[in-house]
Parts: sequence; C-alpha cells; structure tokens
Amino acid sequence: MLCMPRLLFASALCSLIAVSTVATRAAELVMFEQAGCSHCEQWNEEIGVVYHKTAEGQRLPLRRVDIHDPLPKDLAYLVKGGYTPTFVVVDKGREIGRIRGYPGEDFFWGLLGQLIKRLPPDETNNRQIN
Repeated sequence: MLCMPRLLFASALCSLIAVSTVATRAAELVMFEQAGCSHCEQWNEEIGVVYHKTAEGQRLPLRRVDIHDPLPKDLAYLVKGGYTPTFVVVDKGREIGRIRGYPGEDFFWGLLGQLIKRLPPDETNNRQIN
C-alpha cells in the first residue's frame, strides 16, 4: 500500500505536464485540408511555397491537418468545420480566429494580418507583425 501514494503522485504529475505542454504550445496556423480540394491546391501554389519564408510563417508555423482524420490530442478543442481550406490561428491551447476558405492571395494576407494582431507580442523577438 505504500506504493499507492507514489503512483497517484506520478499520475497527477504526468497529467499536469500534459496539460501544461498544450497550454504553452507556441502560436501556429492550423490548415484544415482534404485531398481534391481545388482551393487548397490554389493556396499551396500561391502561398504554401513561400509561407515558411515570410514573417507570418515565422510567427505562425503551418500545421496541416486532414479534415477526415481525427484531431491531434492537443487540438481536440477545435471544431473542424466542413469547409476546406480552413485556417485557424491557435496560441497556448486556444483558438484566436479563423479564415474559412481561400479568398485569394491579397485577401488571405490581409485576413491573416488581422488575426496576428490579436496575438500577444512575439516573445522570441519582441516584435509584432503589422
């Protein structure tokens, strides 16, 4: 019976670590997509090839999720929706905002910029994208 308190403590500690990992996860851009989505393909051609090189891509690394797959555990709080592509800005375990569909390159960057303004300043380089 002496092992029971240690087992309970270890279990509680593991749960705390799992919750804190989700809560402290850096901001990212989650892209819900699916095979055969023409707007997803258009986004890939116009934005996807350069996204990781942009200030926005540095601030919000892209994470792709197939809309038909189960959500990763750390994104279980998100609602997928039924439309692709859908872009969701998440930070520290909460949704900041989303862009449904791909309205074209100019609109995408403008809408993403508006979502980025909702984020706290980037602590890694103390600047915010305008």
